[in-house]
Amino acid sequence: MARSVCRRVAGALLVVVACCVATPVALRAAAPVPVIFDTDICGDCDDVAALAMLHALESREQCRLLAVTVTANHPLAAPFVDCINRFYGRMEIPVGVVRPGGVEEQSVYLKLTEATHDDPAFAGKDRYPHTLRHANDAPDAVEVLRKALAAAEDGSVVVVQVGFSTNLARLLDSPADATSPLDGKALVAKKVKLLELMAGAFQPIDGNAAYEEYNVVKDRAAAAKLAAAWPTEMIWSGFEIGIALPYPSQSILEDFRDVPHHPVAESYKILSPPPQDRPSWDLTSVLDGVLGSRGYFDRSPPGKVTVTERGATTFSPDPQGKHRYLVLKDAAARARVIEALVHLSSQPR
Repeated sequence: MARSVCRRVAGALLVVVACCVATPVALRAAAPVPVIFDTDICGDCDDVAALAMLHALESREQCRLLAVTVTANHPLAAPFVDCINRFYGRMEIPVGVVRPGGVEEQSVYLKLTEATHDDPAFAGKDRYPHTLRHANDAPDAVEVLRKALAAAEDGSVVVVQVGFSTNLARLLDSPADATSPLDGKALVAKKVKLLELMAGAFQPIDGNAAYEEYNVVKDRAAAAKLAAAWPTEMIWSGFEIGIALPYPSQSILEDFRDVPHHPVAESYKILSPPPQDRPSWDLTSVLDGVLGSRGYFDRSPPGKVTVTERGATTFSPDPQGKHRYLVLKDAAARARVIEALVHLSSQPR
């Protein structure tokens, strides 16, 4: 009888010990997600807030920004990225640019790279300090992408594309070199976990069921190549997602006052002055790419996205497909996502 009791006590103690050992493992924080951010950062200001979100997520140790590559051929786009990275204290992040043949874009907010202090004590000095003064000062985007991927752990990198597909299509075509013995497609297959991209449309837009979304049509051939040849899972944030998530102008007026001048708020005020609310297209791909496990969005069943000759996107369900697109299920989900976008993009440095 005594032996039976001892056995039961010993068994109970083993369960307690096992629970004590297992609990910290279950609660341990996930490692920061390695992210490459590929952006046009020209036409619309949501790219700026999306990059700010990545810096906030890195400060929270939820992501690690490996590199930023620019898909728009504009002389001030890379310098502006440098301004943002330095504003958040991360001047070491590599910045690459698309070379000739990339989409040429105009911008009304990149002039902030040339803004100077309004404090007489710093007269003539950059309001937003930066080392890159022109796109020509930055290396080629494919070179930056290959180096970032080659140095990463296998199957770990989330690529967030919120511009044109030019850089990533060229990456797929890149040959083996001194950086890696793998060609571009093999390097992507080995190193990338997921491609999140703001592109296309998967619901009718203004009654148009074959909507030709801007990021796709500006380099349709590259987008079609990416959809057909990218070797890993792809999550598409369609045009309909961003327009369902207006970034509140009240936040632009009130949530960036921790510094006298904030590049996110100033970019929005230049392009979309309050009281206008601006759609949050690019921010959604960042949110899902880093915090996808939090359930901010639903996702479509797996399938295949195809880019048509005119630049529309079609989706065909396929249980073996590697493509899905984001879905907002209801008003409560929209409110939750907007709250997350506001808090992350406006988080003080």
